[in-house]
Amino acid sequence: MRSSATLIVGPSWVGDMVIAQALFKQLKADAPERALDVLAPAWSLPIVARMPEIRRGIASETGHGELGLGKRRRIAKTLQNEHYEQAIVLPRSLKAALIPWLARIPKRTGFLGESRYWLINDIRPFDPEVLDQTVKRFVALGNQGSALENIPQPALNVSGERQRALVQQLDLDITQPVIALMPGAEYGPAKCWPLEHYAALARGLAAQNYAVWVLGSSRDATAGALLAEQSGAVDLCGKTSLEDAIDLLGLCQQAVSNDSGLMHIAAAVGIHVHSIYGSSSPDFTPPLTARRDIHYLGIDCSPCFERECPLGHLKCLQDITPASIERHIEIAAQASQ
Repeated sequence: MRSSATLIVGPSWVGDMVIAQALFKQLKADAPERALDVLAPAWSLPIVARMPEIRRGIASETGHGELGLGKRRRIAKTLQNEHYEQAIVLPRSLKAALIPWLARIPKRTGFLGESRYWLINDIRPFDPEVLDQTVKRFVALGNQGSALENIPQPALNVSGERQRALVQQLDLDITQPVIALMPGAEYGPAKCWPLEHYAALARGLAAQNYAVWVLGSSRDATAGALLAEQSGAVDLCGKTSLEDAIDLLGLCQQAVSNDSGLMHIAAAVGIHVHSIYGSSSPDFTPPLTARRDIHYLGIDCSPCFERECPLGHLKCLQDITPASIERHIEIAAQASQ
């Protein structure tokens, strides 16, 4: 007898993909025999591969915002042979619901959005006051109406073998406790704690005998080089893959990050996370871990959810001091001893 299988259409952001693991964990807890596959952008598949709940990741092939109807038809045709019983569509766009419909998956679950009545046939109610966090919105699509309590926390697998290879390849010193700094944020500069603050923090941590690594994509290369120059931190921006970042963060004691995808990865590998919020809100996308400190001032103009500060002063981030972050790092270090 063929085991039941569910296709999940995953989100397009790093952080959201990590958050979605809470849904995957819930689905496996409810039906351990159910096979879960995730359809997602190719860049996110290394994250999916570190989730033990997922049987396989499938590359969606289309770019951000691309209709790509031919590509979607081709993928849908291959998926018809998988005999999925259900598809759960996490994004609320019409495009995201096309492949499950084209693949003739009988039960297609999702929130109503972008007039996709004919694509989604298991429509779930969307109450933004009840579903006030991204994780709740994802989990609500799999919980059959039960209360949103005891939501599982993401937990990515870390490879010790890859860690050893990365330490050798990148010539990293792990004889001292390591603090990771993640100064980037894909959304925009209104999410980014000032680089001069990161540099001051890095100098203070180095004086306390911490090793400091700066992690980020190639887009963060300028920031990484500046922090290395001004503080002596090890610049790894653009020198590692997303998969590498998972294993490198697993070697760290703590991490300091803007509200970004790497922040959620750090939380999911189990280290203590210091999450800095400016234009976004910790109420909506908090790191899903008990080992965290939230740094958020909540001034009158925040959260504005803008890519750039509309008032030009960025006080929501400027006024979070390096000294305050360093103090919380020391408290967390002492608590872990």
